[in-house]
Amino acid sequence: MAERSGSDGSGALGSLLAGAVIGAAGLAWWLLAEAERRRTLEQQQRRLRLSRLQSGGDPLDGTDASGPQQERQLHQKVHELNQQIEAVRRQLEQLQPQG
Repeated sequence: MAERSGSDGSGALGSLLAGAVIGAAGLAWWLLAEAERRRTLEQQQRRLRLSRLQSGGDPLDGTDASGPQQERQLHQKVHELNQQIEAVRRQLEQLQPQG
C-alpha cells in the first residue's frame, strides 16, 4: 500500500506541474496580447495627433483650427509678410547708387 500512495503523490505532482505550465503559458499569451493592444493603440493615437497637426488643429485638445478664425490669422500673417517685404525693398532702394 505504501507504493500506491507514492504513485498517487507523483501523479498529483505531475498534475500540479502541468497546471502551472498551462497557467504560465496562458499568462504569457495574455501579456503578449495586452502589449500588442497597447502598441496598436499608441500607433493610432500618434497617427491621429499627426493628422491633427497637418490639418492645423491643436493635437492636445482635439480641436480643429478651421473656419473664419484661421482665415483671419492667415490674412494677418500675409499682411505682416507684405510689410516686411516692403521694408526690405525700401532698404535695397536706399543702397543703390543714384545716377
